[in-house]
Amino acid sequence: MSQEKIKVVINGAEIETEKGAVLIDVCRENGENIPSFCYYKDLEPQASCRMCLVRIDKMPKLQTSCTIKCTDGMVVTTASPEIEKAQRSMGEFLLANHPLDCPVCDRGGECELQEVIFDWGDVEERFTERKNVQPEKYLSPIVANDPQRCILCKRCTRVCNEWMGEDAIEAGNRGVNTVIGTYGGWLNCSQCGNCIEVCPTGTLLDGVYRHATRPWELDQTITTDVYGSDGMQLSIGSRAGEVHRIVARDRYVNGLNGEFLDVKARFAHEFINHPDRIKTPMVRYSKGGKLIPATWDTAIKMIADRFAEYGSGVGVIASPRLTNESLFTLGRFAKEVVKSDNIAVADPLSMAAFMANLSAPLATHNEIRHAAAIVIIGGEPEEEQTFTAKQVRQAVRNDGAKLVIVNDTPIRLRSQATQFVHINPASYDAFTLAFAGGDNSALDKAGIGSEDIDAIRTIINEASGDVVIMAGNELSAAAQAAIAASAASFAGEGRRVLLHPLMLHNNSMGGVDILPWAKRVEDVVSASKALLIAGSLPDASVLAGKEFVVVQELFETETTDHADVVLPAASFAEVDGTFTNNAGNVQRVRKAIDPVHQSKPDWMITSLIAAEMGVDFGYSFSASAAFRALADAVPAYEGLRYPVLKDESNPVQAKYAVETGRDISASIEALRAPAASLEAGEKITETPIVGHKLHRLTTMTSKTAQFHLLAHGNPKPDNLLVSPLVQFNPDGTPREEAEAAAVGILDRAQVGGTK
Repeated sequence: MSQEKIKVVINGAEIETEKGAVLIDVCRENGENIPSFCYYKDLEPQASCRMCLVRIDKMPKLQTSCTIKCTDGMVVTTASPEIEKAQRSMGEFLLANHPLDCPVCDRGGECELQEVIFDWGDVEERFTERKNVQPEKYLSPIVANDPQRCILCKRCTRVCNEWMGEDAIEAGNRGVNTVIGTYGGWLNCSQCGNCIEVCPTGTLLDGVYRHATRPWELDQTITTDVYGSDGMQLSIGSRAGEVHRIVARDRYVNGLNGEFLDVKARFAHEFINHPDRIKTPMVRYSKGGKLIPATWDTAIKMIADRFAEYGSGVGVIASPRLTNESLFTLGRFAKEVVKSDNIAVADPLSMAAFMANLSAPLATHNEIRHAAAIVIIGGEPEEEQTFTAKQVRQAVRNDGAKLVIVNDTPIRLRSQATQFVHINPASYDAFTLAFAGGDNSALDKAGIGSEDIDAIRTIINEASGDVVIMAGNELSAAAQAAIAASAASFAGEGRRVLLHPLMLHNNSMGGVDILPWAKRVEDVVSASKALLIAGSLPDASVLAGKEFVVVQELFETETTDHADVVLPAASFAEVDGTFTNNAGNVQRVRKAIDPVHQSKPDWMITSLIAAEMGVDFGYSFSASAAFRALADAVPAYEGLRYPVLKDESNPVQAKYAVETGRDISASIEALRAPAASLEAGEKITETPIVGHKLHRLTTMTSKTAQFHLLAHGNPKPDNLLVSPLVQFNPDGTPREEAEAAAVGILDRAQVGGTK
């Protein structure tokens, strides 16, 4: 869109806007609420619902405002008897087959069709034909479908194509028989649920939340995703201390991810109120004995007494899923209480080396969406950084960005790539040596030629605008450092280079920012006699033989099996704090419900232990005080306070040190030996299946029943009218039960008494 300013007249008021702006957006931004169903900002226009009609001077008939670009001097009328008559006629058509079952529809109170019709107060009904009646059914374990409520806006099909690149859901049949469905009647996709989110009616429904409560009964709390490093904004819907559903923040307030969420952020929330949560502190009074429930006072005193005995022999390990406040407090505990530098972040794929060598700024997700060229080295963002992948797909599909993918696996995102550089397994060091250092001596080990490097450089050099270079978390520290340090060298006239690390966990970035001196988990464990662990370790076997282990956790895990004291920690829905995403945005985490049972926030637990050992951190049980101390101590967060972070529609980016003239010789030298020692192997030719990482069972995702079916191949049931949870065991094997056979799939033809 042009930056040229023009003036348009809307309902008699002169408004300044940008040339080429979409008329419906300009009207809405200036208080003129034009109804529409098929239009969705940042999707290609459909213009099928015919609700956004306006009168434009010098045009012979009413125009759809979603397809009109603003021009200088345009005079627009958005409300008149003529326009209302046309819109009411369209509403009448939409209601011809739409069931008026608002009292039982899960969308009641949030349905866009309901809102428009209710605003008018009445709609004439002149159709006497029988309605097209179809029963509700399931499209997957977590997506339910009521075809008769569909108004054929096709938002769902467009987000599935443009956002996800999956084309899993589409319109079938023709005319009045058109329905939204999927090939074979079953969704074999990433199960993101974005089709549910954008559906303006109750056609597509959340199978996890379905029939649980009414939307107006829920308290909405804006917070940040606890799974992925993209930092997606979401709204937790809770009632009476229980979380019932999660939707994208944009349903209520603008957020960086709009209405986009992935399957984990949207559906995998049942761990919050799960009955297996640790309810009280527990103490193991003898090695090999059982964990016995105890009071907080007893457990804290026991921990403080034992840690005092070990002194600097106490090691501290933090999960990259904790809030920044908890990470900072654990760091203070190590330095100020036990006087130890033995602290680690349990992130086996840390990108600390990348962040320590920035030669270009970090790219925001909006900058990725509008980039001219994108280079992705390693990683699998469609499975691990789903919002980043969505922005990449739209940049390519909607704006024609050039996409280069360098990977040892033919990931699904390569279907959008301008160039796919298929390297040998684990040969990123050899590629980076050539790409960043100009040394092609080991390219044969990577299974590519110098022409591949030249082609990448050509795409970058020909780009006009932003070039975003992304690095996967599986790259070695030397490769990360070389890519980050050399990025500035690719900039040129009219071309800005930005960096984007594909970090793994929701607060991997916070762990790097706040604990830059952190060591490897194995090194901290081996150097410590006693350990304070917040969260769980990827490999708990390293704890075998440790004299005294304290674990702060939500559930009993392999890590708590080695613990002498277990303390119940609060989940992200029960705490105030911040996470930092892979774009460096510091984002608020807000308490939606009170901590369940006797759980407490991790930073508070650590503070209680410190206080018992004679050190007061001065937080006064306030998360904002903890963040203030953090911001005063961490240079990248200088000057930040909770009020500064309030408006996440304009996220605040941390201030990272960027040096354009970095010396990369040390990083290049560190790559030579491993690159030369590589053994050329056979290329991986198999494309990973959808959801192979997204759907895997973890401590948290396993607490949502539907994830067990997704993780075991998403089996299609014989009966689509009955919940798959009734028809399958958690391991995906069929269940022989009468309930599943109560209604047959052929009974769809008999709904309403017809055959």
